[in-house]
Amino acid sequence: MKTTPVILAAGEGTRMRSAVPKVVHPLMGKAMIQYSLDAALEVCGTKPVVVIGHEVEEIRRIVGDRADFVVQEPQLGTGHALLQTEPVLDGKTDLILVTTADMPLLTTQTLAHLVAAQESHAGPITMLTLISGEPRGFGRVIRNPEGQVREVIEEAQAAPEQLSIRELNASVYCFAADWLWEGLRRIPLSPKGEYYLTDLVEIAASDGLSVQAVILDDPTEAIGINTRVHLSEAEALLRARINRGWMLTGVTIIDPGRTYIETGVTIGQDTEIWPDTYLQGDTTVGCGCKVGPNTTVRDTSIGDRCVVLTSVLEDAEVEDDVRIGPYSHLRKGAHLAEGVHIGNFGEVKNSYLGPGTKMGHFSYVGDATIGPGVNIGAGTITCNFDGECKSHTEIGANVFLGSDTMLVAPVKLGDGARTGAGSVVTKNVPPNTLVAGIPARAIRKLDKK
Repeated sequence: MKTTPVILAAGEGTRMRSAVPKVVHPLMGKAMIQYSLDAALEVCGTKPVVVIGHEVEEIRRIVGDRADFVVQEPQLGTGHALLQTEPVLDGKTDLILVTTADMPLLTTQTLAHLVAAQESHAGPITMLTLISGEPRGFGRVIRNPEGQVREVIEEAQAAPEQLSIRELNASVYCFAADWLWEGLRRIPLSPKGEYYLTDLVEIAASDGLSVQAVILDDPTEAIGINTRVHLSEAEALLRARINRGWMLTGVTIIDPGRTYIETGVTIGQDTEIWPDTYLQGDTTVGCGCKVGPNTTVRDTSIGDRCVVLTSVLEDAEVEDDVRIGPYSHLRKGAHLAEGVHIGNFGEVKNSYLGPGTKMGHFSYVGDATIGPGVNIGAGTITCNFDGECKSHTEIGANVFLGSDTMLVAPVKLGDGARTGAGSVVTKNVPPNTLVAGIPARAIRKLDKK
């Protein structure tokens, strides 16, 4: 049976008190709505239809071509929102899975279970419910003495005895499409002037049709986000879910409560993540690494057996067996080859450091290509910016740069060259030549050995 997901995202989200649409607020590195999209796509295999109503252009920009869009104007409730999809879905699908963009914790397993239950169900509705003593504004599920679902009472309309009911409506449904459109047109107008999707339950039951409920194993999956307090609760639960998943795959996380790993990150086995570490964006960490504590890695590739201690890595590439930190900073375009060592307070930007090169401490390398086996003495700086443009520095293999060397780009040092401490290099240095002074000048040729 073909199942098409519909994601309701037309709410204004006023309780977020934000100029940003509620469903695009970030959550563990992704916009909130992306979680609903990912789950729906994986379960159904068909492009979702997203119902939007406020800040439509911003939501379109975030979602892109991953979904089709229907605009609800005016916004007259969830039943009215779903009815807007009839022109694009009528006669084109067997089942319609309805979720909301502000429930990012719903798993693909739960949604797949819901769809499978409706596929084997003779009635037109299968709904998701949860058992909880914290109603969080959810409607109460009313059953008859035989245990069959009869209706959903919204919390605002519930009588005192109904408020004590612990089975709650999660507002996630799977409908038989051939019944849905007629049912939506039969929804009565509420006292608030809206059409509620929950009324479909009573309509089906009153027609003698079966309404099936699938009860959530983990009630936290149904947490909806309406305020920034809810957003922080969802983020804490999602972070714990992500961290637990990595630990089960063979990653050691010393203190999961103080470790932040976004959804797009990948980590190899036997890597250790220490407290107060943030792995963000499109980041890859290899096997057998030690990362942290107090480290931020963003959009960076790290090879195997690397150590990154109390440092910041952004848009960088790190090969195997590299040691970084403490207090180092790799900026955009930094590429450290195998066996490189960057010590405390070292900074690299838009530069390649060849295999085995070492930069002990208090140095800056920017817009440079550095060969293998180079020693970069403390306080060395590539002077790459003259106030108007950036220039390149090229350093050959096995070069030794004395402490406090200034390399005024553009400049090239040949293989085996050396600089004396405090040198200011303004001209190219031939291979196997020692230079020193301000400005640096050739002192003598060196033995190639």
